Amino acid sequence: MDNFIAGMAYGATTVCVGQPLDTIKTRMQAMKQNSAFNTGRIIYNQEGIRGLYRGGVPLIIGGALIRSTQFGVYEKVLNLQKSYTGPSWGKENRFLGIFDLQVVTSGFVGGIGRGLVEGPFEYIKTRRQVQEKWAFRELLNGSGATIFRNSFLFSSFMIYIDLSAQLVPGGLGPFWTGAICSNLAWLTVWPLDVVKSQLQSGRFEGRHYGELLREIVGSGLAFRGLMPGLLRSFVANG
Repeated sequence: MDNFIAGMAYGATTVCVGQPLDTIKTRMQAMKQNSAFNTGRIIYNQEGIRGLYRGGVPLIIGGALIRSTQFGVYEKVLNLQKSYTGPSWGKENRFLGIFDLQVVTSGFVGGIGRGLVEGPFEYIKTRRQVQEKWAFRELLNGSGATIFRNSFLFSSFMIYIDLSAQLVPGGLGPFWTGAICSNLAWLTVWPLDVVKSQLQSGRFEGRHYGELLREIVGSGLAFRGLMPGLLRSFVANG
C-alpha cells in the first residue's frame, strides 16, 4: 500500500512539475524538432499551457501502478536472491569488486515489471503529445520498446544508487541521490528512449526497432531531447 500511495504522489508530482519538459522532449524525439526552447515556444504559441501538459492524464492514472510495480518487483526479486545466498553476501561477491549482481538482476527484472504496466500508458501519452490519434486496439504498440528501455533504465538507476553509497560515506541524501542517479540512468539509456518515442508516436509506421536505432546513431540524433529530459528527471526524482 505504501508503494501504491507513493506511486500516486509521484505520478501527480511528475506531471505537475515535469510534463511540459517531457512534452518538449517527446516532440524533439518523434517530430525531429531541433531546439528545446523553440519547441516549447511553438507549443505555447499554438496551444497555450494546455499543449505543454498534453498526455499528462495517463501518467497520473498509471503512476501508482507503474511505481509500485517497479519497486515491488525489485524488492521481491532482491529478497528472493538474498534468501538463497544468505547474509554472507558481501563485497567479495561483487563483480570486479564494484557491482552487486543481486542489485543488477533485481533492477533489470523490476524494470521489466514496470515496462509491462507502463507500455499502454506511454503509448497514449506519446500519441497525445505529438497530436496523433490513438486506438484501444493499438495500446500495446511500442510496449516491447518500453520494456527493453525500462529494464536497462531501472537496473542502471539501482546500480548508480548502490555505487553512490560506496563512493560517498553516509550517502548523498534523498534529493541528490534521486536526482543524480536518475539522470545518470537516463543518460545511459537515452538512445533507447528516442527509439521508443518514435515507435509509439505513429509517425514512423513500417519502421522497426533496429532500423530506427541505427538511423539515430548514424545521424547523430541518438541524444535528441536530452536536456529537457534530464531537467525533467532531475526535478521529478529529486
